[in-house]
Amino acid sequence: MSLLKAPFPGALLTWIVSMFIGSGGSRGGFLVVHQVTVLDVSFYWSWPLFFFGTALSFALFTMMK
Repeated sequence: MSLLKAPFPGALLTWIVSMFIGSGGSRGGFLVVHQVTVLDVSFYWSWPLFFFGTALSFALFTMMK
């Protein structure tokens, strides 16, 4: 069940951190922050940060049992 709940906080963490890194004009090095456009809406995103945030959320949810 923790694995199903983990992507939501992971995506929120990714969106917030990528917004600060991307709006500053940086690519974030290993994070590879890039701008994504979906249906005329642009936002910054990072897949490595998403996977790290999801793993972190999964670990926290698992430890809360």
